[in-house]
Amino acid sequence: MYKNKVVVITGGSGGIGAELVKAYAELDATVICLDIVGGDYKRCHYFLTDLGKKEEVVAAFATIKAQFGAVHVLINNGAISTFNKPVDTLTPEEFANVINVNLVGAFTCVSEFISANEGQDYGRIVNISSTRWHQNEAGWEAYGASKGGLVSLTNSLVVSLSNTPITVNVVSPGWIQSADYDALRDIDHKQHPSGRVGRPKDIVNACQFLTHPDNDFVNGANILVDGGMTKKMIYQD
Repeated sequence: MYKNKVVVITGGSGGIGAELVKAYAELDATVICLDIVGGDYKRCHYFLTDLGKKEEVVAAFATIKAQFGAVHVLINNGAISTFNKPVDTLTPEEFANVINVNLVGAFTCVSEFISANEGQDYGRIVNISSTRWHQNEAGWEAYGASKGGLVSLTNSLVVSLSNTPITVNVVSPGWIQSADYDALRDIDHKQHPSGRVGRPKDIVNACQFLTHPDNDFVNGANILVDGGMTKKMIYQD
C-alpha cells in the first residue's frame, strides 16, 4: 500500500514510535525516523535529530529530500513524555523546554513536511497528542499544555492547508503500555470500559486508518485511543 511512499516518524526509536516504524515498513513504505537516539531496525533510516533544535530538523529534512525525494506522511510522535513536576517548583525554563520539543518541534516538522510534499497528490500529517490535553493529573502542566497545543495546531492546519492534498489529524492515546504488559494488574485492565490497557498496536491502527490514501475526507479529527477511560465519571470514595 505504501510502496514508493516516504513516511517520516519522529520519536521512532522506542515505544509507540518503534511499532509505528515497523508497521509502515511492513507495508513497504520507505520509513525514516527522527530521534535523539538511533535504532537497529534494518528497514528504517535513522536521522539523529533533536526536535527542540530547529537547525537539526531543517537539516534532516534537507537530507531526506535530497536522498528520497518527496515526503508523503509525517507522524509527529516524538516528545518529552515523562516530565512532570509540582507546579509550585516548575520553572518557566522547564516549561518552555517541553513546549519547545513537543509543540514547536512538531510545528518545525510540519513546516518542513509541507515543503517536502509540494507537488504531490497525497499527503498526511498525524499529530500524536494525549488524553492529557483535556484531562490531567497534578504536575503535568507542561506536558498537558504541549499536547493541547498540538490539538489546536491541527485545527488551524486543516484550514490553512485546504488548498493542498494534505490532511491533518490527531491521535490522542490514553494508557498505552509499551513494555511489561503481562505485569499489569487486573484492576489496571478492568477499570477501562474496553476491559484492557492499550498496546502500541492500538495507536498503529489509528494512524494507518488516518494515513490511508482513501481517507482524504477524514480531516481535523481527534481520535481518542483510550479504551473509553475519558468517558468515565470517577469519584473517590
